[in-house]
Amino acid sequence: MRFTSLVVELIRARPLLVFWIVVLFQAALWLAVPLLLYRGPPGDLVTALAFGREYQVGTDLGPPLAFWLADIAYRAAGNHVFGVYMLSQLCFIVAFRALYELARTVVGSQHAVLAVLLTMTVTAFGASGLTFGPLVLAFPLWALLLLHSWQIVGQGRRNAWFALSIEAGLLLLTTPAAVGLLLALIVFALATERGRNALGSVEPLFALLVIAVLVLPYLIWLVRADALGEPPWPDFFELHLRLLRWGELLFSLVVAMAGLVLLAVLNSEVVNWKPEDAPVIVRPPTDPLAQTFVYVFALAPALGGSLVAALFGVDHVVGGAAIALLMSGLAVVLLAGDLIHLRRLRVLRVAWLTAVVAPALAVIATIVVQPWFASTEVATSIPASAIGRFFGDNFQRRTNRPLQAVAGDPQLAALVALGPSRPHLLLDASPERTPWMTSARFNELGGVVVWRASDTAGTPPDAIAQRFPGIVPEIPRTFDRLVTGQLPSLRIGWAIVRPKAP
Repeated sequence: MRFTSLVVELIRARPLLVFWIVVLFQAALWLAVPLLLYRGPPGDLVTALAFGREYQVGTDLGPPLAFWLADIAYRAAGNHVFGVYMLSQLCFIVAFRALYELARTVVGSQHAVLAVLLTMTVTAFGASGLTFGPLVLAFPLWALLLLHSWQIVGQGRRNAWFALSIEAGLLLLTTPAAVGLLLALIVFALATERGRNALGSVEPLFALLVIAVLVLPYLIWLVRADALGEPPWPDFFELHLRLLRWGELLFSLVVAMAGLVLLAVLNSEVVNWKPEDAPVIVRPPTDPLAQTFVYVFALAPALGGSLVAALFGVDHVVGGAAIALLMSGLAVVLLAGDLIHLRRLRVLRVAWLTAVVAPALAVIATIVVQPWFASTEVATSIPASAIGRFFGDNFQRRTNRPLQAVAGDPQLAALVALGPSRPHLLLDASPERTPWMTSARFNELGGVVVWRASDTAGTPPDAIAQRFPGIVPEIPRTFDRLVTGQLPSLRIGWAIVRPKAP
């Protein structure tokens, strides 16, 4: 009697159940890591929260939607960053669900879950997702856009136009890369007969109207801020350096797909040359246009996003690695053919689990090990809640008012801005970036100025002393990191600017 693995039977009989098991497992993993080990927000999340708290239509960080949602999630969780971590994972769950639905219409349910399993091994969907921002929010919006674009172009479903218009408008309010992504969709539609037929109906006009209504306030802000100019083109003699940078970015995308490539190799006939009665997952014939759609949007965001980033000096793939690699798993499944043999299932299970869990282990190792061997500070080891609570409580005891503004060192000031009273952030070195709080307004409301103290007296840096003349430094406050290692203690110098009497 032939034995078939339970995993294979579940993929055949209950593919949607397999989808929810693996996606929720990954979400739980990436919720557990920050809750157990993070004492402060990662990356630029603390700045995103400080800017989102102001609900500006636009800032130098870009379109506002991601920052607004970050602040809403933070407040909904009782001023705890757990709400933002949860929002990040919800974005990935929605994106994978949209990918599953798209893959199901292209290759059937069984192959769709295989595509999701492969895509989950891409490292772009791991630790980087904890730093919620435009790149994370754009990921599910792009996945939904691809799904509804295929429903319109490939399946002729005209009722998907409304959803597509909402998603396109929200994507434009999320990332500047939305313009290029939407242009790619339009070019694909114009290049295919079914796409031209879809664009020839009246629904696209209503979709443009919805998009215009959503984007108009931000567009007005761009015009008023004179921010619509194109970025400077690189010098001709620097083009070879930019092309080298393009190659580096493409290589980083290939490295991010290492887990996917490993699984494909382990399941190939090249490695499994011995005869084996391997279980087979079968799919129905695939629409040729669907194959073209998948291949185009597996390649175009990666090639185009990396090229634009290299030309204009952006340090990451435009649109983000998650968007660039979203369709990679589905493309591999299509290339594998109508019959996929699952060879050496035990090895495949271990390799998949390793690819999904390894990024989390790398994050844990960075937090625990790096302070002992490097002088670089791990941002997530800084006790954000303790810092915000200490300075907020001291200001209120001294002035009998809640802390309303904070300035000084940008990183430390942004951490203080997460305190219970949610004070406004003033970037005093570049006040044009924080128009909601001027130096005059800061002196009127009063606030706290913070800096990294280099001595026990808490002497402020010359630049801060010049911008805030007359401040009297307090005794520096020392905070313990999660893992100190060989790093010096985190000593924060501070001074109170008392509010002017009403």
